[in-house]
Amino acid sequence: MRNNVEVLRYTAFTHDPAGGNPAGIVLDAAGLTAEEMLAVAAEVGYSETAFLTERDDENRVFRVRYFAPSAEVDFCGHATIATAVALAERLGTGPLAFRTNAGEIAVETGVEGETLLATLTSVPTRSAPVAEDALDEALAALRWSRDELDRAFPPHVSFGGVSHLMLAAASRERLADLHYDFEALRSVMTRRGWTTVHLFWREGDRRYHARDPFPVGGVVEDPATGAAAAAFGGYLRALEDGVKEFTVIQGVDMGRPSELKVSIAEPDGRTRVSGGAVAMEIP
Repeated sequence: MRNNVEVLRYTAFTHDPAGGNPAGIVLDAAGLTAEEMLAVAAEVGYSETAFLTERDDENRVFRVRYFAPSAEVDFCGHATIATAVALAERLGTGPLAFRTNAGEIAVETGVEGETLLATLTSVPTRSAPVAEDALDEALAALRWSRDELDRAFPPHVSFGGVSHLMLAAASRERLADLHYDFEALRSVMTRRGWTTVHLFWREGDRRYHARDPFPVGGVVEDPATGAAAAAFGGYLRALEDGVKEFTVIQGVDMGRPSELKVSIAEPDGRTRVSGGAVAMEIP
């Protein structure tokens, strides 16, 4: 690894090393420049790598930066969960505070049965209808039509630390068939300031399936996207959906099944996202 940087590899929102969304974790990144962190993230190749650039172990406060293979990201949920679990294994369970580019993220870690879990609380969420021209551009890049959308869920741009386009598929089959124009979607997302496109299908009132294209980070798709789940909680709250707790199933179509537990906090719409993480076995 570049400059002898030690990178831990964990996968989040799963208890199976073969599932979830892999994240790199650098517990000591104090001496790295942004360019070096980006280079490390590109070499690791996961959708994000978290870098702890400042540590206060006694008070459990950490400055964290997140890098995808091709860009820095202000906030990443799955790498937050993975990093929190890695820290809890080393420092013990309890509260943690991550100071990110998006703001301070509170994280609780604890044991449930024999499982180590982490729960992040997002910054305040917000959500608003997407502009019609932006929607047309995104649908064209995705190779979707408006007729394939679920009209019960109007397209929005939602924020939970970073912004995501929310699009509801009318069927599970539409969600499963994802063959988009990578460069076209990356162009739209870069111009519009979207981190992922959160494609989802409602299986039931408290259960959703999701897929998250992430071309702006140099990645075709995320197997589990905690930041999008946080924004999705804000989206459902804005729709006055009434659901306060729900589950997002993601990564199934990629062969890396993931489960994200989400709850919406009142009154400011902060979203809590929970899951486990485990170290990966690297050959």
